[in-house]
Amino acid sequence: MNALELLEQSQVMPVMVIKDITTAVDLARALTQGGVRTLEITLRSESALEAIRLISQEVPEALVGAGTVRTPAQYEAAIKAGAAFCVSPGLTPELASVARQSAIPFLPGIATASESMFAADQGFNVQKLFPAEAIGGIGLLKALYGPLPDIVFCPTGGIHAQNARQYLALPNVKCVGGSWLTPESAVTERRWDAITALARDASA
Repeated sequence: MNALELLEQSQVMPVMVIKDITTAVDLARALTQGGVRTLEITLRSESALEAIRLISQEVPEALVGAGTVRTPAQYEAAIKAGAAFCVSPGLTPELASVARQSAIPFLPGIATASESMFAADQGFNVQKLFPAEAIGGIGLLKALYGPLPDIVFCPTGGIHAQNARQYLALPNVKCVGGSWLTPESAVTERRWDAITALARDASA
């Protein structure tokens, strides 16, 4: 699977911080039951790699990847844990080098036209726009489409149920990422039916 095929698996990619490892598998099942298969577990908690390992083993219908991957060491640790893809908030030459040698899809984060061109030069035409709303959102993506029509984006940062459809209507957007599908209160209280309902709404 390449990066474009990854984005085509699900139009919405939940961006999740797993704080309690005992919620990881049930949360993944709740999302996949709602039709959302592609799950990004950010490396912003001590439980992240273990969550990736458990979900990859116990929820085969999910495509679980690692987010907030900032170093080659983190990239390699994510693959070892079973990550099906990696996502970064940015891109360094070192990270680009290790990602090019990897068999799994990689989404580098960009915020400007120059960063997008650098990522494309490194071999990555499918990119994450981050932090989307803070840097111009829909207007920026429309502007980038003119000079960079071959670049495909997954915007994240400030995306929610009310604006996701507007992003997905753009010709250079195949998927959006956001945390609204996994509200912290619903996860803490283990209201899996509520999360499945949010996932179903997002899939529709």
